Amino acid sequence: MGATLPAGEASAQTRAETLRYVTGNTVNSLDPSVPGSTRESFGLSMNVYDRLAAFGRKRLGDNWVFDHNEIRGELAERIDRSPDGRTFTFHIRQGATWHDGTPVTAEDVKWSLDRAVSARSLAPPQMSTGSITSPDQFRIAGPRVVEMMVERPDRLALSNMCVPYAIMINSTLAKRHATTDDPWALNWLKDNSAAGGAYIVEQHRPGTQTILRRNDNWRGGEQPGFRRVIVQTVPEVATRANLVERGDADLSIDLQPSDVAALAQRGRVKVVSVPQTNGFTHISMNNTMAPFDDVKVRQAIAAALPYQDMFQAALFSRGRALFGADWTTTPPNSDFPQPMPLHTNLERARELLRESGHPNGFSTTFTIGTGVSAWAEPMAALMKESLARININVDIRKLPDAQFNTGQAERTLPFYTEGGTAWLPAPDYFFRLYFTRPQRWNFASFNNEEINALTREAQFETDAARYDAACKRMIEILAAEVPLILAWQPLHEAVMARNVDGYTYWFYRQADFRDLKRV
Repeated sequence: MGATLPAGEASAQTRAETLRYVTGNTVNSLDPSVPGSTRESFGLSMNVYDRLAAFGRKRLGDNWVFDHNEIRGELAERIDRSPDGRTFTFHIRQGATWHDGTPVTAEDVKWSLDRAVSARSLAPPQMSTGSITSPDQFRIAGPRVVEMMVERPDRLALSNMCVPYAIMINSTLAKRHATTDDPWALNWLKDNSAAGGAYIVEQHRPGTQTILRRNDNWRGGEQPGFRRVIVQTVPEVATRANLVERGDADLSIDLQPSDVAALAQRGRVKVVSVPQTNGFTHISMNNTMAPFDDVKVRQAIAAALPYQDMFQAALFSRGRALFGADWTTTPPNSDFPQPMPLHTNLERARELLRESGHPNGFSTTFTIGTGVSAWAEPMAALMKESLARININVDIRKLPDAQFNTGQAERTLPFYTEGGTAWLPAPDYFFRLYFTRPQRWNFASFNNEEINALTREAQFETDAARYDAACKRMIEILAAEVPLILAWQPLHEAVMARNVDGYTYWFYRQADFRDLKRV
């Protein structure tokens, strides 16, 4: 592995107290809000920085998953909400300190919140989804008290205090490294930390290795079980699998489904498999581009796909299917994503093509990115074969990820597959993020006036019954219009030593070391 403990402490640290985590990707920034930060950076920051609030967690079968409906204080020991839902009062924990030992102040919290809405970073767009947009919304109300005010009672205002971007920063330390051109110290915080969370960055070599040491003064939750965590980049997926299986590493989460299945069968490791409850794999059709601007064409394709065969070929059925539901018009509940009434019916597909004016079919391209080719290629091959039966000729194109992402962002791809994950899995947030506005995550370039209006209203709806009705109506429209096809929720699979316990699936799809212990 090549990871060593600092001189003078190695003898004091036992293997049992150290977690070795191997990942195929890199922690390229210690500040998750820096543009270009990887998901691994998001995950690391959750362990190093506190937020004012945090989601709870709950059992799902034998496993732990995050619970976005439960929000607790993290740096805040108490959070008060005004009766009108417009003011949140955060009471900072008594005795809370930064990693350098200095006390956390209300001024630090105010500066951190100001930064989240003002810096040229990834944070302001996310904060805006909860109506948090201006420093004027934050006020110091006492020595350890900060208020946040929103104009209307937004359902996602407090949830946004739990996301990776909402980090609380030692402002005194950060300001020492700020400049006129960089008043929020983005450049310095990319490679340095000014934090107070559960773990302290002891060593950081971007792209290679990061070593964390437990902060024994942390008061934001239960003390983590591991005194030290070694995060190491190992690009080869087979090597990562071998390291965990033979005990040289304790944890990896980004292995191939086929490797995970083989590891589980041999039984020398523990495998935690949880559907990505806040995500989905989709097959998108560009609704602004012929022939996919015709709803009957989209419905025809939806009726022609071999769903179960694709699911098996792509993921060995390791996930949660989002097809095959038995409802037709009205969904059973307002949960989203949920299985949709998608079934293979070639005769119906041919009938819909005739109604669309394409009795002889048409030709199109279907694009996949190289980064997802392991599961997308077998899926695409089966799709091509099935669509050929209704005279739709599909040319499969595989593009480098950078080129694929550009085509997706510029909306030049007519037909493709990709995945999406919503940090805040409220149904209205899903629809606002993925099915409204001309923005990056509206994969199908969908524009439906009723959904646009419903998402605007649902964001501020305080009546539970009316909110559920609005969300169910949005799901009905999605089922009828088929702007894209919800295929499945892949499994989030963590492979670990058999004596590591407590792994939790979090909305940012990374390991939270604070949950883990050796048993």
